[in-house]
Amino acid sequence: MRVSVFIEPHRGAGYDDQLRFARAVEAGGFEGFFRADHYQSMEADPALPGPTDAWLTLAALARETSRIRLGTLVSAATFRLPGPLAIMVAQVDQMSGGRVELGIGAGWYEREHTSYGIPFPRVEERFDRLAEQLEVVTGLWRTPVGATYDFTGRHYRLVDAPALPKPVQQPGPPVIVGGRGPKRTPELAARFADEFNLPFKSVAQTAAAYERVIEACDVHGRTRSGRAPLVLSAGIVVAIGRTDAEARRRAAPLLVKSALPPEDPVVGSPDQLVERIGEFAAIGATRVHLRLVDIADLDHLELIAAEVLPQLDRREVTGGHGGSALTRKVMVGAR
Repeated sequence: MRVSVFIEPHRGAGYDDQLRFARAVEAGGFEGFFRADHYQSMEADPALPGPTDAWLTLAALARETSRIRLGTLVSAATFRLPGPLAIMVAQVDQMSGGRVELGIGAGWYEREHTSYGIPFPRVEERFDRLAEQLEVVTGLWRTPVGATYDFTGRHYRLVDAPALPKPVQQPGPPVIVGGRGPKRTPELAARFADEFNLPFKSVAQTAAAYERVIEACDVHGRTRSGRAPLVLSAGIVVAIGRTDAEARRRAAPLLVKSALPPEDPVVGSPDQLVERIGEFAAIGATRVHLRLVDIADLDHLELIAAEVLPQLDRREVTGGHGGSALTRKVMVGAR
């Protein structure tokens, strides 16, 4: 099982806070550091010191870390034009030596769009724009050096784009399509993604989402393409401790009223987190992204590194070829 850590700096974190945390993630032996791409907190009160831009932050972290993978869960397609986004991610991939992943979604939080003057179209148009962005970004990365890229869609048009710079990873950084949408999200994951992520839902809800993605892969012929398997991942909200009191203290921020949809956190012991990860592995997940609320709480991160990661190694919680029929189908057929 691949284990990354996910944070939400819009809850209140500057660059130095994120750098300290990312270095601890790397030292702890986790695979990756992922952050949300939001410009405003979901709580009623604004969070100090204020927002940090996701890709500006990741560019800096690319130069100040050496091993961990870096990415977004997920960038909103409403925030950036696809051509500049392709340039931005490719440049950060170069700066990191090939450690970047692009998580991208349609965008959903209207309040931050209104606050910062970002257009927020209807949901149908947001998904149409996301589809075109995925086609443009991956198309630019895949265009051979010396050739140009053209695209004509309903929302974006590119003419004679040089399709530069090129990312280190070829044919491009892994693309993660994430979200809870029951129709368009699975379709876009089947067409464009290297990974599908369902964030912070129950094992049963996640299994149902995986089934929808596999069905979409069948519809789009991806299960017969012979390409690499589609990675299925899960987000898990984590608040664990050495004692029940410590776990409850870490879970307290989860009780604050928020615009986020309902989540299914793990609140308790390291063993309970290991068990939940095993349950996700049994339905086909080969990667988990652990969301820690307080990035100043490095002891929380160290506890997971010391008491959870070694158990995963010993128990060989890998998902993949073992486990359920759903898991086997994923690994045999999908990208």
